[in-house]
Amino acid sequence: MELRFLGQSAFSLSDGGTTVLTDPFLTGNPRAAASADELDADAILLTHGHGDHLGDTVAIAQRTRATVVAIVELANEIGGQGVDVVDPNLGGTVSFEWGSVKLVPALHTAVSPSGTAHVAAGLVIDFKGTTIYHLGDTCLFSDLALAGRGRTLDVALVPIGGHYTMDRHDAVEAVKLIGAKTVIPIHYDTFPPIETDAQAFKADVEAQTSSACVVLAPGETWSP
Repeated sequence: MELRFLGQSAFSLSDGGTTVLTDPFLTGNPRAAASADELDADAILLTHGHGDHLGDTVAIAQRTRATVVAIVELANEIGGQGVDVVDPNLGGTVSFEWGSVKLVPALHTAVSPSGTAHVAAGLVIDFKGTTIYHLGDTCLFSDLALAGRGRTLDVALVPIGGHYTMDRHDAVEAVKLIGAKTVIPIHYDTFPPIETDAQAFKADVEAQTSSACVVLAPGETWSP
């Protein structure tokens, strides 16, 4: 399994035959590692519908016929645009041939660019036997510790930019709660309000927790 960072909170998960995207904000993203029209997708998984997460979802799904998984209110909006959707709520799990995705709580506001109010989520993704916890946009809260209950988290994708999410200091505390083997910082440096020091975050994580921290530039990849 190869996990490729596309910028902000967008990732591509691929094993060479199946590709899953998360939060594909590419158009208008100054740090995007790819354009929307060059990506393939079998499924697109959304944490919430803010423009820097919903991004190019509809255009990619219309072109590739990917299935979009989003929380129910957002899924209903997207489904009305001719896209195949699955509409779980928090706690719901959607299964695919390649694995599954479970929606778990994230503390964050959420309204789509079209005005659809909904609840933000984190994603616990089982992709071909690798478990990835995408925290989405969230502040620090104690129930982050429950996302990996009963399973081993191979990697956690953790926002560190502050202002709209937890900052890098709170993110270290989140890493302590989560207990993933590897942590990758996300949602930072895309715009001035969320600029931060990812290398300082890495140093703090590795000094204060048992998790390894991998800092990826947009376009770089990680494999377990």
